[in-house]
Amino acid sequence: MTDGIDGEGLTLPADPEMVRASARAVLEANWRPEGYTVPNAEVYPFQWLWDSCFHAITWADLGESDRARSELAHLFRTQNAEGFVPHIDYEFSPNHHGDFWKREGHSSITQPPMFGHAIAELARRSVDVSDLVGPATAGLNFLFDRRARVDGLIALCHPWESGGDDCPRWDHWSPDGWDVSKWRETKGALVGTVQHSTVGSPISNPSFVVASCGFNALVAFNAYELASVTGDASLNEKAEALSHRLFEQWDEQIGTWVDAGDSATDSGRVRSLDAMLPVLVTANESVIERVFSDLRDETAFGGATGPTGMHRDEPTFEARTYWRGPAWPQLTYLFWVAARRQRRAEDATAFADMLTRGAVASSWSEYWDANDGTGLGAAPQSWAALAAVVQPR
Repeated sequence: MTDGIDGEGLTLPADPEMVRASARAVLEANWRPEGYTVPNAEVYPFQWLWDSCFHAITWADLGESDRARSELAHLFRTQNAEGFVPHIDYEFSPNHHGDFWKREGHSSITQPPMFGHAIAELARRSVDVSDLVGPATAGLNFLFDRRARVDGLIALCHPWESGGDDCPRWDHWSPDGWDVSKWRETKGALVGTVQHSTVGSPISNPSFVVASCGFNALVAFNAYELASVTGDASLNEKAEALSHRLFEQWDEQIGTWVDAGDSATDSGRVRSLDAMLPVLVTANESVIERVFSDLRDETAFGGATGPTGMHRDEPTFEARTYWRGPAWPQLTYLFWVAARRQRRAEDATAFADMLTRGAVASSWSEYWDANDGTGLGAAPQSWAALAAVVQPR
């Protein structure tokens, strides 16, 4: 590797148990008596959907099955009759942002449904998940059956639903050029154009017509995972159909999956890291080989502390700007999972090492510089504790 990318001086901690102990301390500090873990006590003092799923996985891996179960059970507390799971639960301050969301207690949009994978991970550790599979199945079926489609793929209703808030994939909606202040205003306006069902579920957004490849990959992956626990043939068939449709979005020339919808000819084609998540559910060997090669190539996504959030050759790549270049622990974890699913042991070890170096070097930050692990965003952030899960046993 070249200087500046090899993370000179970044060595792996000598003892995996020290990493696990530090990860536990991060989660303990952010645990709340109501039964869930906040991402960060000051910046993110509520419960977030996909964060809590990653927290549950880590709690279970640390042997805390009661906390793992509680994390997921509490997540479904605000689920409605159609299966919609809000992305934020404002339990202890129900009016917080109430005017913004036009409702009390929780947000009006969702996030990647990582609860399918979380439940499967708990089940693999012999944790009783019998009371969780019903809500999780309903949550996934809401997306499959009620959410609008764009060219056969599941639509997003808002950029926040993807988890990648300021990703350049959404620059189509910044026609005068992306600027963080203007984009903040745009995101706020897009909340107001979400169309909801009669019971308040987000169904579509005529001002934001897009089907994210990353989001669709996570829906399919989580459906596969949940079906592996429940034996739900219908859910498995839906995941299979979505995965097949999603593969059609692969563009061999540029080496990425392309979003469907209004951005398909411009920003929906930029090589962002989340757009590589369909490697979780594809079976095409040549595509799998190319994706993992790019994820570790220092001229593409490769970094000492995790894959970069954007391909380094993209004009929008900014090494330390929120969702436009840094490494993210939950994404590095997902590519570790993908490598294991695709039986790529060397790649899995590499991602585990990246995640470990990044979490420790950044002091367990929300995200970090992929080259040297400089911490960015909130710290400590609970999902960085995923580093515990990837430690060798």
